[in-house]
Amino acid sequence: MSSEHAENAGPESTEPLVPGGPAAAAGSSGAEQGPVVDADPGADLGTDSGAEAGPEAGADVDADAGGERADVWDVVVVGAGPAGASAAYAAAVAGRRVLLLEKSELPRYKTCGGGIIGPSRDSLPPGFELPLQDRVHAVTFSLEGRFARTRRSRRMLFGLINRPEFDAQLVEHAQKAGAQLRTGATVSRVEQHGPSVPDRRTVAVVLADGETVLARAVVGADGSASRIGAHVGVKLGQVDLGLEAEIPVPPSVAEDWKGRVLIDWGPMPGSYGWVFPKGDTLTVGVISARGEGAATKRYLEDFVARLGLSGFEPTISSGHLTRCRTDDSPLSRGRVLVCGDAAGLLEPWTREGISYALRSGRLAGEWAVRVAEAGDAVDARRQALNYAFAIKAGLGVEMAVGRRMLAVFERRPGLLHAVITGVRPAWKAFADITRGSATLGGMVRSNGLARRALEVLDRRMDTESGVGTAGRGVGRKDDGADAGTGTGTDADAAPEAAAGAS
Repeated sequence: MSSEHAENAGPESTEPLVPGGPAAAAGSSGAEQGPVVDADPGADLGTDSGAEAGPEAGADVDADAGGERADVWDVVVVGAGPAGASAAYAAAVAGRRVLLLEKSELPRYKTCGGGIIGPSRDSLPPGFELPLQDRVHAVTFSLEGRFARTRRSRRMLFGLINRPEFDAQLVEHAQKAGAQLRTGATVSRVEQHGPSVPDRRTVAVVLADGETVLARAVVGADGSASRIGAHVGVKLGQVDLGLEAEIPVPPSVAEDWKGRVLIDWGPMPGSYGWVFPKGDTLTVGVISARGEGAATKRYLEDFVARLGLSGFEPTISSGHLTRCRTDDSPLSRGRVLVCGDAAGLLEPWTREGISYALRSGRLAGEWAVRVAEAGDAVDARRQALNYAFAIKAGLGVEMAVGRRMLAVFERRPGLLHAVITGVRPAWKAFADITRGSATLGGMVRSNGLARRALEVLDRRMDTESGVGTAGRGVGRKDDGADAGTGTGTDADAAPEAAAGAS
C-alpha cells in the first residue's frame, strides 16, 4: 500500500559541511540486532565487499586531537523518508555525528496510501505521536466491484496518515536525537576509492554541484530509483505500477467512509484498489504489474466511477513504481548500506512499504554505527554481514511468504476473497497482522493449518500452471537489469512513475 522515498536532488550551497557536535541523546535504540558473525568475512550473504581502496592518507593537518578527521561524519544518510529518518535517528541516538541529506524541502508530498499497521507503529521512536487522520475499524472487500462484504472489529485495525506530516515528524525526532538535516541536496554518487577518498575508512558522498561530503559509513535510503542502491548493486525482481488520487469530498460523503476502508481485488493478475479516508479527503488508488499501464489507468478510472466519485475533482493525481528485491540482492557494499525502497524491501503481495522502511532503516542506522567504528575493511565487512543477517532473518522471511501469497492471489483472487470474507480464522489472521500482534511469516511457521493450506494452494498452482510457486517477480533475477525504468505504457499512465515508490 505504501513505500517510501525517491532519489535525492539538488543542493543550494557549495559551502563545505562540517560535522556538528555529539548527539544530544546517547544510548541504544533498543531495536533488534542480527547475530554477531564470526564466520569468514568473505562469505557471500547478500553483501558485496566492494572496493575500499584508496591511499592510506594520514592527513595530520586535518585531524583532531583524537586522530579523527574533523571534516568526516560518522554516518551520512541519503534520503529523509521513513527509512532514512529512522536510520538517522538510530545512529544519532547512539551518540554519533550524523548528517541527513534530503533533496526536497520538508514537508513534501509523497504518493502513498498512508496505512500505518502494527509493525510500523511499533518501530516508531519513543514519544512519537502519530498524526492520524482516521482510525480503521472496518474493511470492505470486493472482487472487481462485486461480492462486497464488510468485516468489522471493535479494536482499531490500523491508522491512516498523510505522508508530509508523518515524514516531517520523523525527521524532527532524528534532529532532536542529534542528527543534522540538509535539504535541497542532490547526491549524484558515492565513491569508496579514488582521489576524493582520503583513506580506507572513508566514503565520499558526491553532490550534484561537485561538493564532497565524507563519512565513515553511508546509509542509502533514497527510494526505489536509488543511486545508492545502484552503487551497491541492488537487484529487483518485481516491479509494480501504482496510481493514486487525493479526492476532496463533502462532509456527507466523508462521513460514509469514516473508520472504514475498501479493498477491491482487481481485474489484472495481482492487482487491487483501495479507498483510505482521511478526514475530508479520500485517497483512492490502484496497483498492478508494470507493463500494464493503460489497463491500470483504466482500472483506476472505472474504480472511481463505480464508487460514485467521478464528480469530485482530485487535488493530486500521481503515480509511482514499487520494486521488490530478489533473494540474492546485496544489502551493502563496503561501508555503504541500503534500506527501505533503496534496498527493494517491500511486502510483495500488498506492496506495503512503510513498516519495511521503518524497520530496515532502524537496523541500518544501528549497524552503520558499527561500520563507522570498524578499523579496517574486514571488520566493516563483518558488520555489513550482520546487517544482512538481521534483515534476512526478519523482513526476508516476511517477503518470502508474501511472494507465495502473491502467487496465490494472482491465480486465485476469487478464492482468497472467499476465504478472507467467509472464513472467520482468516479474517482474524488479517486483523492480527494489521494490528501487529502476529506476522504472516510467523503464522505460516507456527500454525499448522495455515501452513498446510498454503502448501495445498502451492501444489494446485504447480499442477495447473506448470510454473511452480514462484509467481511474478520471484526467481526472475534477470528482470533487475531494467527495473529502474518503466515501459512507455507505464510512463504514459503515470509521468511521476520514474520517481521513488510510495
